[in-house]
Amino acid sequence: AMQRTASSAKKTGQLLFRYRNQILTPNQRQKPCDVFINHRGIDTKKNVAGLLYDHLKRLGVSPFLDSKNMKPGDKLFEKIDVGIHQCKVAVAVFSPNYCKSHFCLHELALMMELKKKVVPIFCNVKPSELRVMDNRTCTSENLERFSRALEEAKYTVGLTFDTSTG
Repeated sequence: AMQRTASSAKKTGQLLFRYRNQILTPNQRQKPCDVFINHRGIDTKKNVAGLLYDHLKRLGVSPFLDSKNMKPGDKLFEKIDVGIHQCKVAVAVFSPNYCKSHFCLHELALMMELKKKVVPIFCNVKPSELRVMDNRTCTSENLERFSRALEEAKYTVGLTFDTSTG
């Protein structure tokens, strides 16, 4: 398993090097982040995700939160995928509307596929309530990726947060 991990890490590194140097122009390159915060903005931007971002900044850690790190004109997948590739740790903030977002599930799947250390936070939702819904806009391949990543996250020790009690 160790050899396969080293091999896939090398491939990921080569892919990222190629991705960063061929696709992104110098002004699109971004500073590496320490912690990538994956979340559903409508549920958690103004509470858990925003508070976590501010707390990490105060600690001198470099976090990535889409609403704070992205500017008008930035390409969503480009910027976010690079942030996920570069991060040391990822935090997945699960919330009631999380699974309705293709973006959230794509990010989660990528974090799991890259074998990032993922810390789940269950915000106003129980792990058993999280499931990928087929809204007919997703390929069967992506539905499978998303379901696999979600199952893995649900069985990772995480934190719970209730916004009504703080």
